[in-house]
Amino acid sequence: MATRTKTGRVYRRRSHLGAWGIIVIVLAVFAVSAVGSIQLKQRNRTYLEREEALLEAIAAEERRAEEISDLEAYTRTKKYVEDVAKEKLGLVYEDEIIFKSRD
Repeated sequence: MATRTKTGRVYRRRSHLGAWGIIVIVLAVFAVSAVGSIQLKQRNRTYLEREEALLEAIAAEERRAEEISDLEAYTRTKKYVEDVAKEKLGLVYEDEIIFKSRD
């Protein structure tokens, strides 16, 4: 009878060790997946911030391209030629009168 009780104790210990081993493995997998999830969330947040910055840069470049195209259209007009002639060359039409201040 003594052998049966001893074998039963050993069997119970082994079954408990197996259960504890499984619990430890499950907890380790859970911890690794939780850490991985946190890292992925941080990476995602970084990528979202970068995406917003890039979208703002794209919008600024589109505005700049529109301003350049407007300036290009303006430089092809007669008004632009007149403005440049008046400002830089000091030219005026024959019938224009120029008033200058005494400053």
